[in-house]
Amino acid sequence: MVFKYAIIIGFLIDCILGDPQNPLHPIRFLGYINNLGIRLYDKLNIKKPKIQFIYGMLMNVFILSFVFFIFLGLVNIFYKINFYLGVVFEIIMSYFIIAPKCLYTESMKVFKALKNNDIEKARLYLSYIVGRDTKSLKEEKIIKATIETIAENLSDGVIAPLIFLAIGGVPLGMVYKAVNTLDSMVGYKNEKFMYFGKFSARLDDVFNFIPARISAMLMIIATFILRLNVKNAIKIYIRDRYNHLSPNSAHTEAVCAGALGLQLGGASTYKGKVVEKKTIGDNIKNARINDILLANKLMYVSTIILIIILLILFLIAY
Repeated sequence: MVFKYAIIIGFLIDCILGDPQNPLHPIRFLGYINNLGIRLYDKLNIKKPKIQFIYGMLMNVFILSFVFFIFLGLVNIFYKINFYLGVVFEIIMSYFIIAPKCLYTESMKVFKALKNNDIEKARLYLSYIVGRDTKSLKEEKIIKATIETIAENLSDGVIAPLIFLAIGGVPLGMVYKAVNTLDSMVGYKNEKFMYFGKFSARLDDVFNFIPARISAMLMIIATFILRLNVKNAIKIYIRDRYNHLSPNSAHTEAVCAGALGLQLGGASTYKGKVVEKKTIGDNIKNARINDILLANKLMYVSTIILIIILLILFLIAY
């Protein structure tokens, strides 16, 4: 099947061009659909927690089914019009779904600002990629927050989309992105979303369960290739992989912390409120600006390892 190689070409295009920011981006389409569901929820003004949960569950089922069949239909339509048009469509959609260059670009903005001793600009750029307050963060905290974001997003921003694309092509890849988008929009433990968004949060945990662990294994191999501290990476992974509220997020963070000899996690401030979190890793050394470069290298080498594995599997299968 052609879509297998479309994934690899899509990845290569992302490496060159990065993620395009325009109104026609399919992820914006997913956000628009989700907003319709949220607006309907607001209009219904549901009070009972059980009904809120049921509405959230039904919204997920409807949106994910809609996304799957829309993109399955589009793939089939383009192939019926012209074989090569179908191939191009799958390449473009794969390119939209995979986003390592975007993660690299945004983190490098923080890196360059710190290199230029512009702490205010570094805080601003960091605020674009993290949820915590950044206005009062010192240089080391900025570096660590950037590394945490790179490590955590390796799984749900790069490895998981590649895995779902490899399994089910563009339709399943877009379903994964829809799950991810729903969680980012409603998967919060606040008054509005506590029950309404609970199903979205749990479904995201399920979808990311295996990819998070595969990502950690790939990062350990990448640590070896880059001649970083493999022994410590494995040690911290085994010890701290569950030191996060999410059952998945700490897996890649733990490997990265061990490989770089840093302690990540800990207390952070969100909207003026200090939130205590478990630490990940040991404070073997102070974080340095170049550790952001190393984290990005870990991300890209991990991704390339998976691409090579997928290419081998595709050649064997076909």
